Amino acid sequence: MKFAHRKKRQAPAIIIISLIDILIVLLIFMMVTTSVRQSPSVQLALPESKQTREGSGADVLLVVTVAKTEPYHYLEARAVTLAKLQEELKARAAKNPEISLFIRADTDAPFGEVVKVLDAAKAAKIKVVSALTKQPGKN
Repeated sequence: MKFAHRKKRQAPAIIIISLIDILIVLLIFMMVTTSVRQSPSVQLALPESKQTREGSGADVLLVVTVAKTEPYHYLEARAVTLAKLQEELKARAAKNPEISLFIRADTDAPFGEVVKVLDAAKAAKIKVVSALTKQPGKN
C-alpha cells in the first residue's frame, strides 16, 4: 500500500483592511438610518383625551411625570422628591418666567400626587400648566 503525502495547503489570504472598510460603511449607514427615540424611564398608561393639545414651539417645556408607584415624581427623566421638585420648579421659573409645565400622570397614579405637583407649580408661579394625554387610537 502506498501512502501519498499531501502538501500542506496555505490558508487563503484574507485582506482584513477591506473588511474593516465595509464594516465602517455599514456602521455609518446604520447610525444614519436609525431613528433616535427618547423613551421615558417610567412606563405609563396615559389617559386619553379627545381634545388636541395646541403646540407652542417657542416656549420652554418642562415635563413632570407622576408614576403609580414610589418614587412618584420624575423631573424629565430623573426621580426627585417633592421638596426637590419644588426647588427645581422655583429655580427654573426664576430663570424663565414663560416656562410651561406639562404633567404626565399614569392613569392609575394617585390623584393626591398630581395635586402636589400642581401646588408646587403654583408656588413656583408657573403660569402654564397642562396635562399630557394621548389621542384615542394612538400609542
